[in-house]
Amino acid sequence: MASRSGQVREFTGRHMLLVLIGFFGTIIAVNLVMAWFATHTWSGLVVPNSYVASQHYNEVLAAAEAQAARGWSSALNVRGGSAVFELKDRHGKPVGGFDVTAKFERPVEEHEDMVLALKDNAGDGRYVARAPLKTGQWEVIVDAHGGQETYHQVFHLIVATEN
Repeated sequence: MASRSGQVREFTGRHMLLVLIGFFGTIIAVNLVMAWFATHTWSGLVVPNSYVASQHYNEVLAAAEAQAARGWSSALNVRGGSAVFELKDRHGKPVGGFDVTAKFERPVEEHEDMVLALKDNAGDGRYVARAPLKTGQWEVIVDAHGGQETYHQVFHLIVATEN
């Protein structure tokens, strides 16, 4: 190997050792970083046991068909640190008197997930709860139960500013 001054430099065992340490050190460092991300981020599980969940698939389909037949509509708004869920029947009239829960989840991590009980606001079909959400993407699973009827809806929203 020639240097700038024209002198020939020898490639020694020390140089080879440094090349090997640099090469394998980079591979080991990348593997350690990937292993950390694999163990400290979202597990990827949607249900604890997919076999058990599959046994209730027909019940889920029947409930979705019954909900669609009622023709109800809903909306979820998150502003000023509050979550407001509105439920209306097929004629646009408010549906009140339900017990409503909203599960706020991050799509790819679990440490900020929360479940809120939304309170009926004087029977006017508006259910409200304090929702201190951080900026970013959220998936909100709303379940309403009242008497023999249930309502289930999943909302995807992006919070632009911290509430």
